[in-house]
Amino acid sequence: MSLSTLRARLIERLEPASGWRPDSAATRSDFDLNPGALRPERTLRPAAVLIPVIAGSEGATVLMTRRADSLASHTGQIAFPGGRLDPGETAVEAALREAMEEVALDPALVEVLGVGDAYETGTGFLVTPVVGWLTRSPRTTPALAEVAEVFQVPWDFLMDIANHRQDSYERDGQPPRFFWAMPWGERYIWGVTAGIIRALHARLYDDEAAPEAAAAEDAA
Repeated sequence: MSLSTLRARLIERLEPASGWRPDSAATRSDFDLNPGALRPERTLRPAAVLIPVIAGSEGATVLMTRRADSLASHTGQIAFPGGRLDPGETAVEAALREAMEEVALDPALVEVLGVGDAYETGTGFLVTPVVGWLTRSPRTTPALAEVAEVFQVPWDFLMDIANHRQDSYERDGQPPRFFWAMPWGERYIWGVTAGIIRALHARLYDDEAAPEAAAAEDAA
């Protein structure tokens, strides 16, 4: 893993956190794979997630969570730490606060490298992905009311488009709804989380002459 190359690429390709604005328009969404789906007129609720990239001795990994089975929505789904912005918060402040609340990730360990493309969810949230860099694997403790499990996924797995697939579901006789999915072992990464990962890959590599070679260089 070329950690220095990866870190440099993240800093170069992400938007500076200082440039974040609460009224930024979504550039990615759940509707990207479903252009014919009804997109309601609404005011999106601002939210943020932290994508913690950990520079480990065996290569970079990304910290992720599995949501608690007792939650009212999105039960058991794979997610990044994150949630709604409190009044007056920036995306970075919210992402770091939520990571502390959900998995006890010390904000002092996180170097914020930038923010990715704002993502509109089908449920009406505007999610800002905040990418953080950690020089070692952190000690975490899940808040069991919200998080059932904390784990790490190899960066090279997430950035290999051979692992990105389009799945779908049907509900109440409606047309199929498509979404990104990245199954990793027994864990099924899908929906908004997978869409944000796919958007991050596009931002980092899609304008390269040989995008997969560039991604492989960061994962070498």
